[in-house]
Amino acid sequence: MSATYRVESAHPIISPLWFGLGAARFHLLFDRALAVVLAAKSRTFPAGHEIRVVHVPTGEVVFRKTDASAGNGSEDL
Repeated sequence: MSATYRVESAHPIISPLWFGLGAARFHLLFDRALAVVLAAKSRTFPAGHEIRVVHVPTGEVVFRKTDASAGNGSEDL
């Protein structure tokens, strides 16, 4: 069985929710809701770059976000 969703970015993705997997440019998951939640709660390093959730079989981007607070000096999550 292959993963159905890919959380990806052109820059390393960081979040304590990845359970010690460390920074990576993509993660593969089977559940759409979980993929979207993990993407929404993650950031890129350096901050401010896009994170996408892609449905692997079709290539459709089902979620995307850019850290809007990047560059404003705010460290609040």
